[in-house]
Amino acid sequence: MEELSDLLFSAVLGVTFLAAAAYIVYFARQQEQVRKVARITLLLSGILQTAYIVSRYVQAGHTPITSQHEAVFFFAWATTWAFLSFRWRYTVKNFGTFASLNIFCLIFISSFSSKEITPLLPALQSAWLPIHGGVSLVAYGFLSLAFCGGLMYLLLERELKNKKFGYFFARFPSLDSLDQLNRHCLTTGFVFLTLGIVTGSIWARQAWGTYWQWDPKETWSLITWFVYLVQLHQRMTVGWRGKKAAVMAIIGFASVIFTLWGVTYLLGGLHSYAG
Repeated sequence: MEELSDLLFSAVLGVTFLAAAAYIVYFARQQEQVRKVARITLLLSGILQTAYIVSRYVQAGHTPITSQHEAVFFFAWATTWAFLSFRWRYTVKNFGTFASLNIFCLIFISSFSSKEITPLLPALQSAWLPIHGGVSLVAYGFLSLAFCGGLMYLLLERELKNKKFGYFFARFPSLDSLDQLNRHCLTTGFVFLTLGIVTGSIWARQAWGTYWQWDPKETWSLITWFVYLVQLHQRMTVGWRGKKAAVMAIIGFASVIFTLWGVTYLLGGLHSYAG
């Protein structure tokens, strides 16, 4: 099973690279046939990612999200299927290029962490593990798409502001479409992020006898939640849209990345084992 798992990971890395490369070619040449190939290749990557997660589950006997490698890979898997589910409902021109590069970077980064399966710590031996951990990483997947949309918005907005209708103007959707993309991914991600914090608190009560311990990762998760709460509040109350929303999507995602990696390597704490 370990050999099969390693083979699947190599296949995922290779296929995701091909998907990102195909999307880049499409971005440059705008050939419809290339876009179809890129989309099918990314779908294949998503299927292979699922197979890899299943193989890790069979090996470990629990949901594979308890190591740095597993958490980052699950993050990539969530981003992949968040994008594919979004793509089936909406069409956002050339969004796949940015999303696929994001997914490939996550999978590539995960390859540098140990793939060794270690025994599950007592505190993690709970039915809440797949619920809390899985829901939180799905939230990160949608929020990473909001980051991609925010980046696209700022690139296009800069061209329009300078009245240079060049490379991005010809390839990106309208600013309004990108803002709507931001809103959709932000709203969906925030719902999952809230569920992640709530389920984590319930699990903490069962494991440690208290709903909240102000552990570094708990604290930064709450900070991240407030960053996105401010975005939603401003959107609903004062119509905060456009460039401000795009910038906040990028800032929010920076907080997500710090919660996932920075806390683990710089601050430690009870959640440091989750990487």
